[in-house]
This record gives sequence, structure tokens and C-alpha cells, in this order.
Amino acid sequence: MKTLHIIPSIEPRSGGPAEAIKRLATEVRLRGHSVDVVCLDSPVHADATDDTAFNRVIRLGHYAGKYSFSFRLVRWLMQNGRQYDAIVVDGIWQFHSAAAVVSLRSLGVPYFVIPHGMLDPWFNVGRPLKYAKKLVYWMLVERHVISNAQGILFTADSERKLARNSFPLYRAKEATITYGTAPPPSIETTGVGNWRASAECEGKKLIVFLGRIHEKKGCDLLVRSFHDLKEAGDDYQIVIAGPDNNGLVARLRREAEHLGLAGRITWPGMVTGNDKWSLLQAADVLILPSHQENFGVVVAEALACGVPVLLTDKVGIWQEVVADGAGLADEDTQQGVTRLLTRWTSLSDEAKATMRTAARQCFDNRFHVSRVAQSYIALMGNGRPESVNTLPDSVTG
Repeated sequence: MKTLHIIPSIEPRSGGPAEAIKRLATEVRLRGHSVDVVCLDSPVHADATDDTAFNRVIRLGHYAGKYSFSFRLVRWLMQNGRQYDAIVVDGIWQFHSAAAVVSLRSLGVPYFVIPHGMLDPWFNVGRPLKYAKKLVYWMLVERHVISNAQGILFTADSERKLARNSFPLYRAKEATITYGTAPPPSIETTGVGNWRASAECEGKKLIVFLGRIHEKKGCDLLVRSFHDLKEAGDDYQIVIAGPDNNGLVARLRREAEHLGLAGRITWPGMVTGNDKWSLLQAADVLILPSHQENFGVVVAEALACGVPVLLTDKVGIWQEVVADGAGLADEDTQQGVTRLLTRWTSLSDEAKATMRTAARQCFDNRFHVSRVAQSYIALMGNGRPESVNTLPDSVTG
């Protein structure tokens, strides 16, 4: 089976979707199948570190604006679309999804869409102008991308249900496909002691946030809630690691300094490869205080390291994690995040050890990439999954 993923970027800074595709592609290829990816990254100065995950990476470059407008992508899909058994569009709201529906429909080639949380109503709340622009674009383009797809693949059931309430005239053939990741390298390989021995972290237990520094991630809640812990947080160091594409770190650092936390929070920037895994392996707990998160690949990565997770109830897989005893969850408010931190710091060493064991079991049972690959191959091979739910005509968003 030969599959193609269409995505604006596979650079590490682009976030979880690119990382998830790489891990999935690696496992699918081990099972004898082919996975290509076409993106709009520039071939010049590209980070080709993970290109070996795919059979072929096609970087077209030469796009215009934030919308990533590219006639080159349309031409490439028209010329090459028929050679694939299955095509997946990763994400929406940029030109690559419009290019897919225009090109592939004219060829009669079916495609799937993974929205990666981009149909969550959270993005519309309190943003009337942005919502108005998206509504116009939805009516003209994106609803046709969705309604003409062979299947819309959600990474959690909660994401699927929320998507129905985002925009009017929503029609979709829905399915849920769990995402996951591969097990981490050994501690000997990653050098976990490097974090624990650093000047700021030495002798401290690490509460780690790992991901894009974006307003939806709730890092401001984490800073304020850590301050709320007062003496209970004395044994802990916060590590907030990830790319800052929107200039939020400077504001967060100023707030931390104002609260007297300047030396209590470490800001290493973006970490990748063994540095990322060593940070997770050194963590006492991972925290993801997001306002919106369809899945959260970093959650699966932490669980793979046997690290419990603290989640808000806006992270799509929080119910599975809590049900397995692999973490705690609360609401996405300062009070909710403070409760999470308070509950964690109040746990006994024995209770934490039990949760670490549960974390690895949760990963093995639910989010190991081998399980994800089996589901993916069955779905793509059949052309249409049995779990697809076509909404009746009377259902709208």
C-alpha cells in the first residue's frame, strides 16, 4: 500500500501533527508499506533529521503568505495523485486542504482528512472578527473539503463531538483513529542525568511542560498556579520547554519575575531528539494545562517514559488517562491547575510510584505506535473504515 500525507510543514517547530506523522510513518514502513509526504517547506535549509521516517519527502516551497498559497502544490497533486492508494490531508485552514479538494476531486481520487483539533469551537470563542473570516472561508472552501472527504479522522471521541458545533452546514463521514508514539530510547542513550544535574534543576523535582508556547496551551495558568503552591512547591522546579512562535515567552517571564519565580522556572526553548526524551525521563510529572488539545502527542510520549500526566479536561484523552490511573485531570482555569499541582505535590512516594507503573501500562495498552499503525493500515487499506459515521442530512453544526 502506498500512502501520501499532505501537510503545510513537517519541521519540528510546526508542532505535534508533524511529529505524530513521522512516528506513524516509521511504524507503517516497518510493516512493508510506503509513506510519502508532500509539504510546503523550502528545500533550502530544511531540517532533514527525520526524513528517514518516510519513503520520500517532497518539499515544494515557494508559497505566499500565512495561508501558504501554492499553485505548485495543485500541479504536483494533479500530476501525482493517482499513484497513491490512500491520501491524507493533515490539518485545515490553509491552502493545502483547498489544493487537495480541487486536485483530487477532479482526478476522482478519494482522500481522508485529519483535522488535528482545528474544528474545535474553542478557537471561535471571544474572537468575533476571526470567526467571521473563518466562517466565510468555511462556507466557500473548508466545508467542501470536509464533506467530500472519504473520512474525517478524529484522534479522540471528544474531538469528534466538538467538531459538530463549530460551523453551520457541517457534513462528514466521521471516524476516530487514536494517535500514539514509539517507546523512548534508553536512559543510557538520552542522558537523563543532564537535566537533574543542571544548576537550576539540581536537587529539584521537575514539573515539565513540553510543547508549543501558544495561548491555547495555558502556560500562563501554570505560572500563576505554581505561585499559588507557595511552600508546597519548594521542592519543585518548573520547566517550560518548546518553540515560541508568537512571542509569549517574554511576557510569561516578566510575569514570573513579578511573582518572584524568576529562578524557579527554566526556559530551555525548543528541545528535540535525545534532549526531549531525557527531559521527559527526568520529569516527576508532565503537565498540559491546555484550553484546547485534540490529543496531545506529548502526553503519549510522557506515558511511554512512565511519567504521570496532569491534564485539563480540554485535552481529548484525559478520560482514558484518568481511567487507567496514569494521571489527574481538572478544569482549564487557574483554580483547576492549582488543584492539579496541589494534588500531585501532596501524593506520597508510594502513590506516585503506582501512578508511574500505570502510566507505562496506559501507553502500552492504548498509545503504542504499533497499535496505531494497525488501525491506520486497516483504515487506509479498506478505503473506508467500518467505524465511519455518516451524519444524517438533518444534523448541522
